[in-house]
Amino acid sequence: MDHLKTYLYNNFEQILVFTILIAILFINYFADQKMAFLNFYFLPILFAGYLLGRRTAVLASLFCILLTVIFFITVPRFFQTSDDTLTVSLSLTLWGSFLILTSYITGTLFEQKEKSVQDLRNAYLGVLEILSKYLESTDRYTQGHCVRVANLVTEIAIAMELPRVEIENIKAAALLHDIGKVDVSMDILKKASRLNEEEKKEMDAHTEKGAKILKSVGNVLKEAVPMVLAHHKQYKDLAGDSSISHDAKIGSYIIAVADTYDAIITDRPYRAGKSPSKALEEIERESGGQFHPEVVKAFKKIFGTRISEIENNVIPFKI
Repeated sequence: MDHLKTYLYNNFEQILVFTILIAILFINYFADQKMAFLNFYFLPILFAGYLLGRRTAVLASLFCILLTVIFFITVPRFFQTSDDTLTVSLSLTLWGSFLILTSYITGTLFEQKEKSVQDLRNAYLGVLEILSKYLESTDRYTQGHCVRVANLVTEIAIAMELPRVEIENIKAAALLHDIGKVDVSMDILKKASRLNEEEKKEMDAHTEKGAKILKSVGNVLKEAVPMVLAHHKQYKDLAGDSSISHDAKIGSYIIAVADTYDAIITDRPYRAGKSPSKALEEIERESGGQFHPEVVKAFKKIFGTRISEIENNVIPFKI
C-alpha cells in the first residue's frame, strides 16, 4: 500500500493528464457532435504542457490526433456530418495543427518558468550553503558537517526516487538542521569531554531553537521547519505523530541517518571518529527503531558502491 501511495504521489501529474484524456476519448466515442467535441482535447494538452513540459504535451497531442485519424479511416461513420470527406479532412488537419501548436507553446512557457524557478532555487541553496559554512567556521570539529549531510541527504533522497522539489526541500533543511546551535553556549559546543545531563539538555534544545529561528524568516523556509525540529526524533516515535506531514517525516528520517553517519565518522574533542563500515553497522542495528528501514535500505544501497574505495583510502563518506 505504501508503494502504491508513493507511486501515485510521484506520478500524480501524469495520471491526471492520462485520466482526463481517457475520459474525453470515452465521451467523444459516444457523443453525437463529434467534430464539435474535438475541441475538448485541448484540455488534457493544456494540462500536460503546464504540468509536464513541452515534450509530454506534444506527444499527448500526437496521440490524440493519431486516435482521431484511426477512427476517421477505419470507421467512416464515426464523424457523422453533412460535410464531404475533403471538408472533414481539412477541418481535422486544422484542428490537429492547432492542437500541436498549443501543446508546443504551453510546454515551452512551462519550461521557461521552470528554468527561472530552478535558477532561483539554486541561488537559494547556494546562500544556505554559505550560511551553514559560516555558522560552522568557529568549530573545527564540525566544519563542513552540514554541507556533507546535505550532500548525503540528496543522494539518499534520489535513491528513494523522491520528487525533485521534495529533494530540494530536504537538502535545504539539512543545510540548516544545526542552525539552533548558534543559541547554544560556545563552552558546550567546544567541550572536550562528554556533556553532563544539564549540558546535554541544552544541546538537545537546538532543534527547537533552530525551528524558531527559521519560523522568523516567514514562508521562505516553512518546509524546512518541521524537519529541523524533528530530525533527532526516533523513527518509532515520529511515525505516529500526526502533527507532522508525511513529507516532513520522510525528510526528518533521511536527515537523521545522514547526520548520524557523519557524526560517527567525524573526530570529536572527546573521541576519534569511527570507520565508515562501523558507522553503517551502527545505523543498520537501529533500523526500525531509531531509523526508518526504507531510508537505511537506500543509504546502504549508495554506500555499498563506495565502501571499498572509502575503506582503502580512509576518507570520509562524501558524494
